[in-house]
Amino acid sequence: MRQDSVSIERFYASALGRAAAWALASRVTDLWQSVDQMNLLGLGYPLPLLESFADGAKAVAAAFPDTTGHVRWDGTGRGNCTLSAPEARLPFPDGVFDRALVLHALEEAENPRAVCRDLWRVMAPEGRIVVAVANRRGLWARAERTPFGHGRPWTLRQLSGLLSDCAFQVTASTHTLFMPPIPLSLVTAGVHGWERAGRWVAPGLGGVVLVEAVKRLYIEPGGGAVATVGSPAKSPARASGVPQRQAELEHLQ
Repeated sequence: MRQDSVSIERFYASALGRAAAWALASRVTDLWQSVDQMNLLGLGYPLPLLESFADGAKAVAAAFPDTTGHVRWDGTGRGNCTLSAPEARLPFPDGVFDRALVLHALEEAENPRAVCRDLWRVMAPEGRIVVAVANRRGLWARAERTPFGHGRPWTLRQLSGLLSDCAFQVTASTHTLFMPPIPLSLVTAGVHGWERAGRWVAPGLGGVVLVEAVKRLYIEPGGGAVATVGSPAKSPARASGVPQRQAELEHLQ
């Protein structure tokens, strides 16, 4: 049974959750500079990532599994919406989205392959997705008081294999969320340092596996090349919450 949306929302409202959201979103903005005039989909509980891109997108849809309950999002405006739907039967036509952000969607899915297949259906040709899942080798997969400590954790190889089987080609991968899942201000205030040190000392032990992939109409089996995210790119100045890193860190204290 999936976690309810209230529990996840409560986590991301805490100092530990805000620090985790910052770590995740900062890595996504390293991958995607902009989604201007694109249709953007968020799947699972995507709000910590969607808020970095919603202002520039042409339209944004946040789809939550119907078993978690509905979530209210202040970012809904003209062209944006939130909805509850069966996890593998999204109520969208084929090929409508240019970008998709997937967070807290696969770990507790009854059929992760079906979820990815339906995601492939609604993506436009050459559409790009970013999938974030709990890392089987990280500490966060054992932290049951966080959303990452529930369901099925993944390794990078497992996630890449799933996406490749569903006709996505992996284009980049990384690990993030290196701070320990401890709700202390001393830990959350130092999230930037934890991220920088973790990528240098133990890059495979971050709490989250993060993979970018592109929709292909056909790829050879195993054709998803796993490329590591390189040096961080500059975050878009307009993104709310994440690029204002210094201000965000002050809020975490």
